[in-house]
Amino acid sequence: MTAATPPIEWGKEPADLEDAFPPAVAAIDDTLAGRLAATGAEVRVDAAARAEASRDWWPLAQRWSLVGRAPARPAAVVRPKTAAQTAAVVRVAAEAGIPVTATAGRSGVCGGAVPVFGGIALDCCGLTGVTEIDDESLRVTVAAGEFGSDLEDRVRTAGLTIGHFPQSMALATVGGWIACRGAGQYSTRYGKIEDIVAGLEVVLADGRIVRTGALAGAGPRSAMGPDLTQLFVGSEGTLGIVTAASLRAHPLAGHESRSAFAFPTFAAGLEALRRTLRRGATPAVLRLYDERESGRSFDLPGTNVLVALDEGHEPIVEAAMSVLADCCQDEGATRLDEGLVARWLEHRNDVSALASLTRGGIVVDTIEVAASWSALPELYADATSGLAQVEGCLNASAHESHAYLDGACLYFTFAGRGEDPADERWALRFYEESWKRVMEATRRHGGSISHHHGIGIVRGPFLREALGEGWSVLRALKSALDPAGILNPGKLGLPSPFGDAPSVSGARLA
Repeated sequence: MTAATPPIEWGKEPADLEDAFPPAVAAIDDTLAGRLAATGAEVRVDAAARAEASRDWWPLAQRWSLVGRAPARPAAVVRPKTAAQTAAVVRVAAEAGIPVTATAGRSGVCGGAVPVFGGIALDCCGLTGVTEIDDESLRVTVAAGEFGSDLEDRVRTAGLTIGHFPQSMALATVGGWIACRGAGQYSTRYGKIEDIVAGLEVVLADGRIVRTGALAGAGPRSAMGPDLTQLFVGSEGTLGIVTAASLRAHPLAGHESRSAFAFPTFAAGLEALRRTLRRGATPAVLRLYDERESGRSFDLPGTNVLVALDEGHEPIVEAAMSVLADCCQDEGATRLDEGLVARWLEHRNDVSALASLTRGGIVVDTIEVAASWSALPELYADATSGLAQVEGCLNASAHESHAYLDGACLYFTFAGRGEDPADERWALRFYEESWKRVMEATRRHGGSISHHHGIGIVRGPFLREALGEGWSVLRALKSALDPAGILNPGKLGLPSPFGDAPSVSGARLA
């Protein structure tokens, strides 16, 4: 691979496209394709559609796409428009023993939407629409294939917001948010998706449709056994396929306040945030950048920049921002021009630099983890030090991106380049070793190996150790709900009847 290699134009159909991918484990003949079409769902088996559904925004898959390679491809892409059609497609797949990988916007960065063992890529983008807005109870019912920006536009016409603004807002769907247990950039005010979801409609592996929480008639709080909604949140399509959700909403904010600060050390910034949350203040955005990222993002090297924003009822917002300012001052921070917040807002969803680096032969990725306040400073130092020691490393940096009463998310960025940018073996070794360093550091400090990107392929090898004895519970759930193992096999590191789960580097690449 070289920097001059042009990227594949997805949606086109070059003559050698079929040869660029490994054969699907589970093929679909004309008879099975006809049965799938009889469900009413759109069925495509052309090379262009299958190529498009072969990868998500996993950086390794993006790198491979530059030379027309992918970790796997489906045998067919099936797009239902209703939950009933979805259930019918799954029943056909179950009877035929064909894997089903639910996909939609494919904005995930961990390979969660890669159809590892072929079969059906179930395109949920046909499941669209907001079916109910309950302004009185602040509940919104929406189909799982609705894109985030479209949903937010719709509820804003009713004077509401979901408050969920991930970087992938325009690319991700509601079902994707739920599948990977996602977080928005305003999560300290509005919560992560697991705090926002009030109920689900889910298609099980045998084609049954289950409704949970608010969609099953439950109230805002209940004591009716385990929370079945949360069973499916974060399951990445391995336990069931989400077709609709009830989400909690908020009135549109009437007031906004912004501020920025510079800290002498990253640890001092973390301490200011800890004290802020401890006092009960929850500004929507609290993003603390280390020295490397402060220089790269704000042209302020040698300091640790915090950008903060809150919105809502004016007295509450101003009180929260006042608490934040006091805590920052106590930790030796100096005020910066609040225009830095506008700068962050303007560029917060721009990922063009990552694509440019990839085309230049640089191996780059981000790793988000979470830990308690007491562990964060040492975790930061341990992980960045470990990354910097990997041969070929050009960057090892981090920022804090989401803060809560008991801890926060650290978002690491690593980048490296070998002597020969086309040396794929070196690239994979560097990638795997970088991930391993951060995963091991996170476990040493008692953290969560993922905060909001999910597990997919890349974190699969690390999940069993992270869950401990809970791993057996997850396996039991998978066996009970999907005994044939057809739902998104090869993900969450779970065993699959179709073969071994892929390694971090994507062992089935061809």
